[in-house]
Amino acid sequence: MNEILVTGGTGVLGRRVVDRLRSAGREVRVLSRSGRPGTVRGDLLTGAGLDGAVDGIDTMIHCASNPYRKTRRTDVGGTELLLQAAARAGVSHVVFISIVGVDRNPYYPYFRVKLDAEREIERSPVPWTILRATQFHDLILRMFRLLDRLPAVMPIPRGLLFQPIDVGETADRLVELALSPPAGRVPDVGGPEVLTSTELARAYLETTGREKRIVELPLPGRAARAWHEGSQLCPDRAYGRIRWEEFLREKIHRQRIDETTMEGRAR
Repeated sequence: MNEILVTGGTGVLGRRVVDRLRSAGREVRVLSRSGRPGTVRGDLLTGAGLDGAVDGIDTMIHCASNPYRKTRRTDVGGTELLLQAAARAGVSHVVFISIVGVDRNPYYPYFRVKLDAEREIERSPVPWTILRATQFHDLILRMFRLLDRLPAVMPIPRGLLFQPIDVGETADRLVELALSPPAGRVPDVGGPEVLTSTELARAYLETTGREKRIVELPLPGRAARAWHEGSQLCPDRAYGRIRWEEFLREKIHRQRIDETTMEGRAR
């Protein structure tokens, strides 16, 4: 069995994908721009190292993304460079993770970039599978931690609809697809419940023990309107089973254990 290449294999999703592949007995090669120990060096921005990274690879799972810096160059240009290297190496299957509703809400810049990255996959001679998923619990939690900085209130965008999914469950589906033949655009995956931004915030405050007033702020523009109307949802594809409150309880529980352990070591 040839190694499977995972791009973004040190990220939130990629780490879970790597763990699940190894648990299934597969050899995994992790692409990293830094070339940190246990990874192979490759740069999606320049293409440096990509030919070596895909050499001998039969299947790759493309999770790498950078929504914060040089996004289009990384996600679209980098995907094109990766696919060119994969085609030269004879890779027979690329599995790409995208986002539910990128075609229904192209007004949000990052969604437009992901949609263009999908088109690079579709144009490639490398056989492909594209999976779209709703927002990960971890990323929504990160958003609330950023909003949870004022002492007495938490500002929340009003009326946005989410269907959060567990990142581990998404990794399960990606691995299942990678170990199967190329399938094109497969059905989307989402979490088990649809919640408003305010409902998500209330659960976050309750679970973390914060006593704050939620202040709902309207968001203008076409991107917000599309999100209000459910563009990022797939309620008929509730693949995930772990609910937002379950995720929060487990996350906070592990955090408290870690804090207790660190305090014990400090003594």
